[in-house]
Amino acid sequence: MKLENKVVIVTGSSRGIGREIALHLADNGAKVIVNSSSSLPDAQKIVDTIVKNGGQALAIKADVSKKEEVTQLFDETIKTFGQVDVLVNNAGVMTTKKLKDFTQEDFSWQFDINVRGVFNTLQEADSKLADNGSIINFSSSTVKMMFPTYALYSASKAAVEQMTRVFSKEIGRGISVNAIAPGPTETELFLKGKSPEFIEKLKAMNAFNRLATPMDIAKVVLFLASEDSKWVSGQVIGANGAMV
Repeated sequence: MKLENKVVIVTGSSRGIGREIALHLADNGAKVIVNSSSSLPDAQKIVDTIVKNGGQALAIKADVSKKEEVTQLFDETIKTFGQVDVLVNNAGVMTTKKLKDFTQEDFSWQFDINVRGVFNTLQEADSKLADNGSIINFSSSTVKMMFPTYALYSASKAAVEQMTRVFSKEIGRGISVNAIAPGPTETELFLKGKSPEFIEKLKAMNAFNRLATPMDIAKVVLFLASEDSKWVSGQVIGANGAMV
């Protein structure tokens, strides 16, 4: 129960990696805010699972790209549970095209959620996260790779990494700020539209010849959210099986 009595916000946690993080942190004693920008019924299902397993959780709908909704996310959490100890910035979107083919709308969509969303939550956390808390932002291993068609997504995650480093030295109050950079992870969203041949190629690029599972990533998040990692701050932790 490494997070007993800790209150954790996990953005974008109604499915995929975020869902696994919410469940795993709850299993380790956290009171979890399951956040979604659009699918509150899916978020509520996760809350119901956590409660059924003896935990505490609350579903809150909020679009992280909208500052007023992020303010509401924090305020509603504090109203319900009294504080926020851990922020996990998992919400993110991706579309892949050659750089020449991206539209202005493609650019705005990815940067509004992936970068402005983190910017908004960090601004709220500066005054509303409890002393000695933890912030875990989500980057991607694509930042270090030159995958064609990933220019905007990789650029948005590189921005998250730099905000992580700088903010870790600004916030103070004993709060650690880190980022995790997963490699290819076996989620429904990731696998959609990818050929078996491409999946096998990705598997062969790491040391273990497989994709990550969502639990592989959730375990690293638990470490970064716990007291075990308190001397780690301002870092980007690659979770990619030696892919890069």
